[in-house]
Amino acid sequence: MEEYCIYLRKSRADLEAEAAGEGETLARHERTLLELAKRGHYNITEIYREIVSGETITSRPVVTQLLREVEAGRWSGVLVMEVERLARGDAIDQGTVARAFKYSGTRIITPMKVYDPGNQFDEEYFEFGLFMSRQEYRTINRRLNAGRLAATKEGKIVAGGVPYGYERVHVQNGKGYTFRIVESEAEIVRMIFRLFAYGDTGEDGETHKIGSDIIAHRLDSFGIPSPSGGYWSGCSVRYILKNPVYTGKVRWGRNKTKKMVVDGSPVSKRYIDPEGGLMVDGLHEAIIPPDLWQAVQSRLASGSPRKNASKELSNPFAGIARCGYCGKVLSRDTDGGGYIYLRCVNRHCRNHNVKLSVFEERVMEGLSEWLAGYSLDWSESDSSGAEAIAAAESAVESAKKSVASLESQLDRTHSLLEQGVYSTEVFLERSRLLTERIATARESVSSLEADLVKVRDREANRRMLAPNVKKLIDVYWALPSAAAKNEMLKEVLEKIEYRRERPGRRGGPHDDFELRLFPKLPPSSG
Repeated sequence: MEEYCIYLRKSRADLEAEAAGEGETLARHERTLLELAKRGHYNITEIYREIVSGETITSRPVVTQLLREVEAGRWSGVLVMEVERLARGDAIDQGTVARAFKYSGTRIITPMKVYDPGNQFDEEYFEFGLFMSRQEYRTINRRLNAGRLAATKEGKIVAGGVPYGYERVHVQNGKGYTFRIVESEAEIVRMIFRLFAYGDTGEDGETHKIGSDIIAHRLDSFGIPSPSGGYWSGCSVRYILKNPVYTGKVRWGRNKTKKMVVDGSPVSKRYIDPEGGLMVDGLHEAIIPPDLWQAVQSRLASGSPRKNASKELSNPFAGIARCGYCGKVLSRDTDGGGYIYLRCVNRHCRNHNVKLSVFEERVMEGLSEWLAGYSLDWSESDSSGAEAIAAAESAVESAKKSVASLESQLDRTHSLLEQGVYSTEVFLERSRLLTERIATARESVSSLEADLVKVRDREANRRMLAPNVKKLIDVYWALPSAAAKNEMLKEVLEKIEYRRERPGRRGGPHDDFELRLFPKLPPSSG
């Protein structure tokens, strides 16, 4: 019994129709194609719905999956509203689609025409339809970009989010959008600019320059929420300081997309061109006057010396040690007097610092205890590991039998349709139900097979982990650099969680904290 599927995807015209109140496109198209399947006696066992918009095949995961199945010969035909729904990419994408259907002998069925890839005239008509679709796509893009450029030149907002200090509103007596000042937020923006440009008066009565991080601290201490509603950061402050929208400007086209081929597949990379794009006077009112803007930009351009220009790794636990409260990484720092410590990078976290040398000693002690315990239950590990592998193998075989049973039921359903026992409507309902159960069962097989690989890898990893831990303990204190220590630590540890309720004191106990060591998990094979 031949199997057919339905492929649904929205076009730009569909989105415009939905905006005009014509109803949900995919549901309407699904009803139309199901009626077509009933009239043509096409056995529908799968419906694919593409909800991701993309110019290329690689950016649309559903059609990518469909083409793999078409190439494998799974489908006798694909029902679609128009052939243009399948590919609107470049000549390579169009060739990929045409080749998949031609070599597999898969038909394309639309409400207007059935395309047989074995028929020369149908093949030419199909390829011509894809070509015209690409031309239409380019025309639409040119029209949209021209409209955005024209709107920008008029001072309107055409893209991007709403900057802090403004709200987006419709242009009075015209089309498009602009910004309107939210005074409560605008005053915060002015304060940020003034503090960065002119500094603040200290306890000594002198004016001191302050940076974006200190400004973020100041805003948090005042209880002022950030644009995202949480805490401020130096990055969010700098983003405001560099945004010309606060001077009444509108910017468009600075974000660029570069297309390239990586491993034979087209990819797009976004980047910011500082000198590119268009910047004009906007329709909105400025928050920051020109002299203050220039003062801030001059200071930003002058930069500030880095505390540590060396890029050599100085934290042996980089990427491994994490805060047990908030999950952030622990960073190495010093007080300038020779006291080196680890601290949580989240300044709002309640975790306290720990002396680096004490932290290292506790980690080595923990690894030694783990190694001793592992050596005691080595024989038990061998037995439990074999049992776990056997159980996983049994689960895979059972799941495969379940898939075979469901597929047999689907075959019997096809026979009942041929005998007239099932109506088309009943068959479609049964077919969809069994297809979903088969898909679920196949997913279960895939998941169980992945679990089996992980169980086997875990056992192999356990056998390798103990020698690696022993080697690390033997040579750790003799390793020449933090980078060398970090490399060996990452071979045996996934992460280390650190918690400290109370701050340590110089001269007092240094080991009143909690550590949790997580052994290295087996490598992923999926």
